[in-house]
Amino acid sequence: MSAPPGNWEGQSTDRPPLFNGHYYSWWKNRMRDHIIGEDYQLWDIITDGPLATMKKNFEGVDVPKTRADCNAGDLRKWEKNAKVKKWLVCGLGPDEYSRIYSCTTAKEIWDTLQVAHEGTPQVKRSRGTLLYSQYENFTMEERETI
Repeated sequence: MSAPPGNWEGQSTDRPPLFNGHYYSWWKNRMRDHIIGEDYQLWDIITDGPLATMKKNFEGVDVPKTRADCNAGDLRKWEKNAKVKKWLVCGLGPDEYSRIYSCTTAKEIWDTLQVAHEGTPQVKRSRGTLLYSQYENFTMEERETI
């Protein structure tokens, strides 16, 4: 993980860290710490989602609850989702915002950014395998010296 060059001392503890498309892993760790510092349950909303509020209809099929069907716990989870979504959106520059503007949950935003900047788990494994094979196949050319 690399940090951006320059003097980063004295950043605000009230505003979320800004991500402008560079140094994603640095921003991701700082944003996680910022969110956890605000309210640890907000991090649960990012990792688990606000939990879909579903109910069974008269035919036994799961359908989304209407706002009137939600209990106080459901509403608290959606309020926390809105709060952490606000932190994430406020921490993004315009180019990154265009990636996530259609996301409805904080988890969707986080996952979208992670896939865009780190790739899927399958891509990560492929990169690791490629790097390992390049390392194993590394040889010195005839014209090179130690």
